[in-house]
Amino acid sequence: MIDVTGQISAVERRIGDRTLPAGQARVLTIAQTYDAPLADVFDACTNPERIPRWFLPVSGDLSLGGRYQLEGNAAGTVERCDPPHGFAATWEFGGEVSWIEVRLREAGPGRTRFELEHVAHVDDQRWAEYGPGAVGIGWDLALVGLASHFATDGTGVDPAAAAEWMASDEGRSFVTESSRSWTEASIEAGTPADEAHAAGERVTAFYTGAPTP
Repeated sequence: MIDVTGQISAVERRIGDRTLPAGQARVLTIAQTYDAPLADVFDACTNPERIPRWFLPVSGDLSLGGRYQLEGNAAGTVERCDPPHGFAATWEFGGEVSWIEVRLREAGPGRTRFELEHVAHVDDQRWAEYGPGAVGIGWDLALVGLASHFATDGTGVDPAAAAEWMASDEGRSFVTESSRSWTEASIEAGTPADEAHAAGERVTAFYTGAPTP
């Protein structure tokens, strides 16, 4: 069983923006500290034999300049690799290109802080409709998988059973709390509260299958 409240509270979430050559972009940052050494966390995030144990099956070339494909999800190119401190890659999905960067650092003996930044051009209309939760909930679910991977007692979500878990009361509760947390991050970033809450309700309904408000 996942401690929904504990996992939600263990994750840091921020929303920002950045000016790129192609224009203004949204920046979503998510972070969590794990009870695992730096080299082990880096290996879990880059070893094609371990990635499916907590995230998705992956194929391709995960070396610098290589192309990867996550099963049923994004593809991209590895643009930077700095073992064991992180990597950067394009994130190509639905005909759109965005960018991810994973940064790792020691956070005490045997502990590692994992931080992922996702940078994307998102038009104002789509942002107003779903806000950061459209992407943020997915990354929250990925961090659940990684937390489960490092759990010493073997508890957590098995990727093979993720769909079943998502449909459970616990899974829907997790998605709802994740969406609420991204709504709060959006408000902190300057989004009017009524707009942020409306977007949060829509993205929660999308993920849980509840009626769209």
